[in-house]
Amino acid sequence: MDTMEAITALGALAQTTRLDTFRLLVEREPDGVPAGELARLVTVPQNTMSAHLAILARAGLVVGERHSRSIIYRADLSRFREVALFLLKDCCGGRPDICAPLIADLTPCRAQKARVHD
Repeated sequence: MDTMEAITALGALAQTTRLDTFRLLVEREPDGVPAGELARLVTVPQNTMSAHLAILARAGLVVGERHSRSIIYRADLSRFREVALFLLKDCCGGRPDICAPLIADLTPCRAQKARVHD
C-alpha cells in the first residue's frame, strides 16, 4: 500500500456516517448487509447512503455484490488490514517495544471473537 492509497482509505473513514457504516459492516461479516438496510440502520436516506458507499468502495474498504435486485455490501477486511499495517509498519521506528502495547490491546479482540464463535 502506498501513501496515497492510505490517505484515500483514511479519508473515506474520516466521516461519521461512513465510519459507522464500515463498523456495522465489520460487525455483520461475513454475511454483509443490503444497501437499503444499511441506510435504515444508520438512519440516512438511501441516496445519501449510496454516495457514502461509493466513497468507501473507491477506497477499497467495501465491496458490493448484486443479488437479484439488491446489492449486498461487505467490509473488505483484507484492505482494512493493509491500511492498519501501513500505519503500524513504521510506527515502531525499528523498536518493536513501542508498538507492543498496541498489539497487546488488539489481542483480546481476537480471543473474545474466538469465544463468541465456539
